[in-house]
Amino acid sequence: MSVHDELTTVQRSLDDLYRSLGRLEKQLGTGGLEMRRVRMDADHLRESLALLRDAARSPGAPSRPDLVTISDTPYDISLWTDSDDEGLGASDRHAP
Repeated sequence: MSVHDELTTVQRSLDDLYRSLGRLEKQLGTGGLEMRRVRMDADHLRESLALLRDAARSPGAPSRPDLVTISDTPYDISLWTDSDDEGLGASDRHAP
């Protein structure tokens, strides 16, 4: 199956979930913590599926950011002459 077909199948399943939640809410009520959590989780699934659909529509967009190469050569030590050793404090001060 294509990605579009898979996303459509997931959307149908999510729609079925919403219908089932509606029936449950009629029986159990909407005020309980558990019901609200399930409804919020279903809403998050709907939002995530929408984001996934948007990402699938733009095939030219990179799926992750470009990698940045970091050199293995040591940094110039003069960059840190005016700073303290982080977490250790200044050499002329002592912990209480």
